[in-house]
Amino acid sequence: MTDMLIVYVTCENIGEAKKIGRHLLEKRLCACVNILGNANPMFLWPPKSGNIDESQEVVLLVKTLEKKYSEVEKEIIKMHSYDTPCIIALPVLHVAQKYYEWLKGEIEFTRKGGGKQ
Repeated sequence: MTDMLIVYVTCENIGEAKKIGRHLLEKRLCACVNILGNANPMFLWPPKSGNIDESQEVVLLVKTLEKKYSEVEKEIIKMHSYDTPCIIALPVLHVAQKYYEWLKGEIEFTRKGGGKQ
């Protein structure tokens, strides 16, 4: 197992996913995000009603490191339009070494003279 995580987040629309993704990238809390459209979730809502609801969402996949998870979650919650957003961290068992080195290097990059880029 590696220290890499993929954080799975559902968003109301592509605009929200882009806004959150760009924010996480600018803060170097991740090195890459993928936005997948046309998710069609089915879920129990309202709570404890037994009703099955459906909607349309967008999936945001955030590629990060374990040590950044709490910050990633905090930033997503701050920006997300849902009261109870789906934020799930999935461990990465294996990853291509060159990709992992790039990801880790981007997240941990600091400018000469200190400070994150």
